Amino acid sequence: MLRLALDAAGRPWRHTPLRWVPHANDTTLLAAAIGLVVVTGWYPLVHHWLTAKVVLLVIYILAGKRALDRRYSAGRRCGFAAFALLVLALIFVLAVYKPVT
Repeated sequence: MLRLALDAAGRPWRHTPLRWVPHANDTTLLAAAIGLVVVTGWYPLVHHWLTAKVVLLVIYILAGKRALDRRYSAGRRCGFAAFALLVLALIFVLAVYKPVT
């Protein structure tokens, strides 16, 4: 969100640590998802809520990447950012409620 706000305000951030911090965060999230599967013995294709979380995480990463991509117009980037936030909200809902299937 900080990178998006700085980008919208026209502030430089692309040559600061803000450039790589989200990549480290995304890598940590994916590693945690894989670690959860390995440690608990849960299989993503058996536990549908876990499959949904991992798929949503990948969608979130891709939408966030598009939201900060200069190739897209400002309006399109805002759309990608809103979509990424929606996906993030869905991830939190799945984390809290873990629907039984």
